[in-house]
Amino acid sequence: MAELKTRATEIDVAAFLDAVPDPRRRDEGRALDALYRKVTRCEPKMWGPSIVGYGSYHYKYDSGHEGTMARAGFSPRKAALTLYLDACDGAVGDEAEALFARLGPHSRGKSCLYIKRLDKVDTEVLEQLVRLSWNSINARWPS
Repeated sequence: MAELKTRATEIDVAAFLDAVPDPRRRDEGRALDALYRKVTRCEPKMWGPSIVGYGSYHYKYDSGHEGTMARAGFSPRKAALTLYLDACDGAVGDEAEALFARLGPHSRGKSCLYIKRLDKVDTEVLEQLVRLSWNSINARWPS
């Protein structure tokens, strides 16, 4: 089995966020950190070189593939803020779709939400999406 590249590290989260080159993206990263701390009640850890993660869970698929990953997280990437959400892959259904419809400008991948500007989305809706995703992951992969 291939070794997982994304795993918890000892990199300091505050130092990582302070080092984000773009001042707007740096402030957005700090704002997301506050939102995730509020929802998860977890202290963040860095996962790999650029993902700020909250909590962790061990998964094992029927295929035998297994690993440990952050229960929730984001990365303040240059092109867009990337939020890793269980809600993006259809796991939580209509409730998530209704929230995405109210969120504001965004795009989605299989398990990622991409936001170009945090000030253009409804952060209360974003908090609800993070909470929905957090609850979904916790239900699917209990501690």
